[in-house]
Amino acid sequence: MTRSGAEGVAPAQRVLLLGATGTIGRATLAALQARGHRVTCALRPGTSPPPGATAITLDLSNPQANLGAARFDTLVSCMASRTGAPADAWAVDHDAHVTALAAAQAAGVGHVVLLSAICVQKPLLEFQRAKLAFEAALMASGIDWTIVRPTAFFKSLSGQVARVAAGKPFLVFGDGRLTACKPISDRDLGAYLADCVTDPARRGRVLPIGGPGPALSPLNQAQMLFDLTGQPQHIRRMPLAVMDAIIATLSAMGRLSPRVRAKAELARIGRYYATESMLVWDATRARYDASATPETGTDTLRDHYAALLHGKVSDDRGAHAVF
Repeated sequence: MTRSGAEGVAPAQRVLLLGATGTIGRATLAALQARGHRVTCALRPGTSPPPGATAITLDLSNPQANLGAARFDTLVSCMASRTGAPADAWAVDHDAHVTALAAAQAAGVGHVVLLSAICVQKPLLEFQRAKLAFEAALMASGIDWTIVRPTAFFKSLSGQVARVAAGKPFLVFGDGRLTACKPISDRDLGAYLADCVTDPARRGRVLPIGGPGPALSPLNQAQMLFDLTGQPQHIRRMPLAVMDAIIATLSAMGRLSPRVRAKAELARIGRYYATESMLVWDATRARYDASATPETGTDTLRDHYAALLHGKVSDDRGAHAVF
């Protein structure tokens, strides 16, 4: 059995997919199936598989979890912690992946395609450190690997569509130009991940990837929404000092309460994304470099906003909800 794709004709793979129930996981499943791969989704106990998908149950909270007699060629992981809170991050972004890697190696897997995040290039947060710790474990495992670090997702930039449509102001931190990104759709990212399965040039590489350019700032995103909704330009600038005060208060209270300590970390995550671009970091020049951030796909954020406004797609942000 063979498949035909962007890289020519290559043998179909027996693929084990983690994180198949998330939006990116579902898009990756569709892309893998479209390329002729035989995909099995590994799901938590009690989880329903995506429609039409082959699935097995795998409890990755158990370090002894295994795949029994099942055999696979490639492991593709779209699995990630839902909130980024420290305990969740280490349990999922690191520990569950370590367990999955051991189970996959025992099942004959020779290649792992890992969905990571571009923000780990400047690791200031616990979930970034958890992701990097597993990246290091994967690189040292002796198995072939491909690590994909995408820029911002459409869903993470969709929190203010309804606000603007209702005539409310678009909220920005600072002057609205502190950050920029090349947003990527689930479909384009899923296709990129699926092509990593059979592209030998992508093995042994850490691959940052964005969607079609140019890089967009929050002000660019606001202008798109004003244009699409016909609402007057109304931007409310929020000082970073407000976030800093919230973080300081929660951090102080968190010394006595684990729950508040977790909220402080979530606030730090919010501040990180308010001040750091999701582009390739040039350490030599100490700046983000849009021109060095690769692009893929054809889906644009503007088209996604238009589809949301016309009810053609749903606002499935989950833990990506900010506003």
